Amino acid sequence: MRVTYITPALVIALTSVAAAQDTTAVRPAAPASNITIEAVLTRNVVDRVPQDTVTAIPVPATADTLYLWTRVTGAEPGTVLHHVWFRGEEQVGDVELTVGGSPWRTWSRKSIPAEWTGAWRVEVRDAAGNVLQTVQFSVG
Repeated sequence: MRVTYITPALVIALTSVAAAQDTTAVRPAAPASNITIEAVLTRNVVDRVPQDTVTAIPVPATADTLYLWTRVTGAEPGTVLHHVWFRGEEQVGDVELTVGGSPWRTWSRKSIPAEWTGAWRVEVRDAAGNVLQTVQFSVG
C-alpha cells in the first residue's frame, strides 16, 4: 500500500497549478463584431420610424421627451442591449432592450427637465458593457 503525505509545499504547488489553469477569470468581452447599430436621437417615433434627428435642443420651458431610436442588424434573437443616458459624466438612465430578430428596431425615451442643460450622450452597449455606438447632443 502506498501512502501519500500532503505537505504545505505540495498544497502550495497544487494551488498554484489550479490558479494557473483557472479559466473563469473575469475578462472584458469583445463586442460582437457581427452586430451593426444605427442610432438616431429624435423627438418622436411613429410606426417604428424616427420623425426627425436632434443634435441640440433649446432650453425647454417644461420637460422635453427625447427618444434614442436604434436599428440593430446581425444580432441573434434574445440579444440584450442597453441605452445608457448621461448628462455630462453623470449616468441618469439605463434602459435594457431585448432584440427580437434581425433587423430589429427599438427605442428608449428620456424626459429632460428644463434645468438639465449641458452636454448629453446616450451609449448603446451590449450585455457585457461594451459601447457599440454613442450619440451626443446638447440641451440649452
